[in-house]
Amino acid sequence: MTEDLTVTRMGYGAMQLAGPYVFGPPADRNAAVSILREAVALGITHIDTADAYGPHITNQIIKEALHPYPDSLHIVTKVGSVRDAEGGWPPARAPHQLRQAVHDNLKNLGLDTLDVVNLRVGGLQGPTPGSIAEPFTVLAQLQREGLIKHLGLSNVNAEQIAEAQSIAPIVCVQNFYNLAHRGDDDLIDSLAAQGIAYVPFFPLGGFSPLQSDKLRSVATRLNTTPMAVALAWLLQRSPNILLIPGTSSVAHLRENISGATLTLSEDDLTNLNSIVS
Repeated sequence: MTEDLTVTRMGYGAMQLAGPYVFGPPADRNAAVSILREAVALGITHIDTADAYGPHITNQIIKEALHPYPDSLHIVTKVGSVRDAEGGWPPARAPHQLRQAVHDNLKNLGLDTLDVVNLRVGGLQGPTPGSIAEPFTVLAQLQREGLIKHLGLSNVNAEQIAEAQSIAPIVCVQNFYNLAHRGDDDLIDSLAAQGIAYVPFFPLGGFSPLQSDKLRSVATRLNTTPMAVALAWLLQRSPNILLIPGTSSVAHLRENISGATLTLSEDDLTNLNSIVS
């Protein structure tokens, strides 16, 4: 991401470590601890999380599994929403809420400073137009206070990115993007030119996994899984793309990591590029 923040392009998204619908504890906490330790053992140096996952539970599991953290490991978190008693995700971008969220992340992860904090905005259907100056300014102040090293954005459009950059530098943007949903193509190229990482959330389709005969065909030819191919396509799409696929299975974790070693041919890419929802 930057000179003082270098990560593996294949990371791990910790959302699935909480209970069903990212709410409450997991059915098997020991298994959640084990998958985090396996991810680090396999060389992953980039874990994506949020204190709203659980809430608090995912970060507490990360701390239990990995603290004290190796110097090479970087944890990226996000703020801007909380969980209500019904499991909803109401926005929480008032100054006092953002400060509380940063302090909750620090406490539950066992850190004095957060490597990266993404301001999560937008809604369930994607980015929502409008100014993000007020909440981003709060995070910039927390950065000046030494509680955050680097800032990022999530679920935003190009105008909001430019507005944030007028306040403080950003190192990453985390938006919805995958093989079948490519609305951010121009944005990815723009960020790449600026040396800013683009981190697609739901890189495998999210709660409805990617389905395609073309994807399966390429996977069969390469003797791998469709999901590994989908991740390999993202890595070849642009050098600034970092991946954070999530899983609660060690076997799936290994399959996902295998996607980082695949090289797709021009014919494969032509086939896959025709998949657009």
